Amino acid sequence: MPVNEASSEETPYGRYITSDGWFVLNLGDALAVRNDEKGGATYPLESREHPFRDVGVRVVVLPPGQPNALYHSENVQEGFLVLSGECTLVVEEEERQLRQWDYFHCPADARHVIVGAGDEPCAILMLGARPEVEKLLYPVSEVAAKHAASAATTTEVPDEAYADWPGEYVPVRLEWPPQE
Repeated sequence: MPVNEASSEETPYGRYITSDGWFVLNLGDALAVRNDEKGGATYPLESREHPFRDVGVRVVVLPPGQPNALYHSENVQEGFLVLSGECTLVVEEEERQLRQWDYFHCPADARHVIVGAGDEPCAILMLGARPEVEKLLYPVSEVAAKHAASAATTTEVPDEAYADWPGEYVPVRLEWPPQE
């Protein structure tokens, strides 16, 4: 049985996928959301109303010094490919510097966070398996706290972990990726 093409909506901020199905989306044409205070910008490549069943995927653009999230672990495998720029990976209480084309394989339950570094924004392709039951842990981390990326207290509840996370994510049209 053939699979239909997904529908999309053109917004003032870019194109947004609105249904299940196959699609092609150029990031230069895509809607992004950004938090000007913390967390950078994200291209939500999947629809909120119709998330991918098996694998979550997004591209995150982080200014220097901004974490993509709080230090955490998930009960599924994830993968991170640095598309441009530099960033600092905090994994299991260790810091590693990443640059363009570095790939971080993150097994289930590995504690981690990524923070923008260098002089320019970095862009990261982020992939994660979708479990039937999601289990998260936000531990307190001295190393992540140096980057303002640690929960105040250890919790498994995202709303508790992010209670102090500033700003809101709003739609934007990013000046990324750089146009040739």
